[in-house]
Amino acid sequence: MLDSCRPTADFADLFIEGDTIQEVGPPGIAAPDDAILVDASDKLLHPGLINAHTHGYHAAHKATTDRWTLERFLTTSPWVNADLSLEGNYLSTKIAATEMVLKGCTACYDLPLPLPLPTVDSLQAVAQAYIDVGLRAVIAPMVADISIFHALPGLIDVLPAALRRDLEARSTSPADIIIAQNETLFRDWRSENDLIRLAVSPAIAHHCSDALFQGLAALAREHGAGLHTHLAESKAQAVAGVKRFGKTLTAYLDDLGVLGPNVTVAHGVWLDREDVRRLADHGASLAHNPGSNMRLGNGVADVRTMLDSGLNVGIGTDGARASDHQNMYEAAHLADLISKSRGPDGQGGLTAAETFDAATRGSARALGLDDIGLLEAGYKADIVFLDLKSLNWIPLNDPLLQVIHVEDGTGVDSVMIGGRMVVERGRPTSVDLNAMAAEAACLQPRFANLLTQNQEILAQVEKVAGQFCGALAAEPYHVDRHGMRSA
Repeated sequence: MLDSCRPTADFADLFIEGDTIQEVGPPGIAAPDDAILVDASDKLLHPGLINAHTHGYHAAHKATTDRWTLERFLTTSPWVNADLSLEGNYLSTKIAATEMVLKGCTACYDLPLPLPLPTVDSLQAVAQAYIDVGLRAVIAPMVADISIFHALPGLIDVLPAALRRDLEARSTSPADIIIAQNETLFRDWRSENDLIRLAVSPAIAHHCSDALFQGLAALAREHGAGLHTHLAESKAQAVAGVKRFGKTLTAYLDDLGVLGPNVTVAHGVWLDREDVRRLADHGASLAHNPGSNMRLGNGVADVRTMLDSGLNVGIGTDGARASDHQNMYEAAHLADLISKSRGPDGQGGLTAAETFDAATRGSARALGLDDIGLLEAGYKADIVFLDLKSLNWIPLNDPLLQVIHVEDGTGVDSVMIGGRMVVERGRPTSVDLNAMAAEAACLQPRFANLLTQNQEILAQVEKVAGQFCGALAAEPYHVDRHGMRSA
């Protein structure tokens, strides 16, 4: 048995009652006569990995881009995301959830994009996908009242007139309408399944007005919920923040009074040391997405400084349109490797123990859940069973190092969430993979048709916005997360 409190694995028995671990002890601990025995004598058990940041609605679009940037993704989104049906959201989220459990993940923070506004039905579709798979999830529907074309100063002005008119027809809702709709969600959305919780997401820091961000932050505090936002993900965003506010995006949020222990920021690649200190002082969390950060060319987040400053760090995969997969073993492996790329010394990199802690307890704190992430009495029985006969574990040398540097999900035999097996012998217990594949094949043409219908517009946007955002990202900034010079 392995968790972040144990640098090596010990032989142990676990007694689980309902959805909770009641006792952890040496082999042979007492159990009721009617207890069900799960023989894990040839397995390594560890607490489920926890995905601190993803977008389930991306999953149907995995492997649809090659050379891809964040700004290209965001500027084409008004047209690419125009057909997010309830059925499509459900199926795409179900695909993502299934991949996560098959690869050792037991909980996630999901940021869906219900358009034009989140509704009870749209949230229920996402929640039902997680319930049907058996994955624990915190769901935070993304909203914004400023499009990227207005959030990046000057971008709207360089667009052709026809594009500006098209965007006006797709204008965002005002802040008061969005806040009122989120209030309705908290009032009317009910889930009898304790796997699911609701949070808020002002999608990207500078894509939300002061009124919207402050209103959603107040709503989250009122309902004891989390707030999840994207922050300083790319250099273009960081430069735009200083241009608009005369300060970094983190300093701007701090001055708004919206930071707190219920806040999780995603990426944070272009944070400086003062930004990190501000987040840590407020007890916030950061969701580190190394695969997405590399895939979109955004750079390398300074996780060493974050941890040394006392900032809680979790690890995420991001959505499949940003990183293609939902494999938390790979995300943890990348987080560990890229932390060691800063120089030949290597002592500034993460240890395997720090990486594993971030992917379990750190991510749990980012989700606002204090009863997952450890194999200890009182914690939820969210457990991964790794097959020690898998090639990943032959020979068995150091369990912690092998989880971070060798395991890739192929060694997962079973997964338990809340005391219920959701994966057994490498197969999901409640998902028909053949049926899901057939449904996905029917969904696929809708996305392809959407791209075809908007091909001319997308080509214009990619050319004009690409040049503008490239020039913005070429401007000087006081930290360098591409070359990794110290702030």
